[in-house]
Amino acid sequence: MIKLITIDLDGTLLNEEKQISQGNKQALAKAKAKGIKVILCTGRPLAAMTHYLQELDLVNEGDYSITFNGGLVQKNDTGEIIEKRVMNVTDIHRLYHLAQKLNLPLDILSDNIVLQLPTAPQKHSLYHVLNRLLQFQPAKLSDITNELVLNKAVIAYPQVELDSKIKEIPTEFHEYYEIIKTRSMLLEFMPKGVTKASGISLLAKNLGLKQEEIMAIGDEENDLSMIKYAGLGVAMENAVSVVKKAADYVTLSNNKHGVAKVIEKFVLNEGELDGIF
Repeated sequence: MIKLITIDLDGTLLNEEKQISQGNKQALAKAKAKGIKVILCTGRPLAAMTHYLQELDLVNEGDYSITFNGGLVQKNDTGEIIEKRVMNVTDIHRLYHLAQKLNLPLDILSDNIVLQLPTAPQKHSLYHVLNRLLQFQPAKLSDITNELVLNKAVIAYPQVELDSKIKEIPTEFHEYYEIIKTRSMLLEFMPKGVTKASGISLLAKNLGLKQEEIMAIGDEENDLSMIKYAGLGVAMENAVSVVKKAADYVTLSNNKHGVAKVIEKFVLNEGELDGIF
């Protein structure tokens, strides 16, 4: 029996207009009314998703979110951090020099602040286009101290050049960090071991839930870990191929209320899970 549903935002719960459809809202409300935990699991900070939590009435005691791709597990009503994994100054220095060599702009997320470092002065980060609700400010490498919460680093740049530069990242960086594309023009660096699956597992342990009691729904590469981890891993019809291949079930696209459809099938109508394997 599913007791917890974890849902990605962009490309999953949100349609192309970045809105939650009425069908998705109704299905999630019914699931919550049955006592099922509904958890938004995203690469965003809490500040960039608060309006969605309010829209879904997920701002009460006992409501949680998994943010920064699993780096933080937080209470929605207070923002209190239950679990966290963050970077340190050494990490940022290492990534700064990498971004300089790649000649690409580097942004550092510190809660809802984006520190924009001058690693490629002639090139402009596109991160502000992807996350308009965050606060952006120019910064120098010397501004980065361990007094800051250093959640993750990102490179946001047009896809063609970004993809070619990814191939130039030395192997050892993959040993230090989780490096993954979360959108076509967005590359993210998290502490090694930080994934959506790791965040979900920490919350599940906190709530006393088992893997088989969890449904995870997503579409992008950063959703792959939670799709594999959950008892029922669900890919959107618009998901990248690697996520579809790993999923137990493929639902309709984010523009066709795919989240609502799979919740109706396996949670509200309690369809037989064995039938999907």
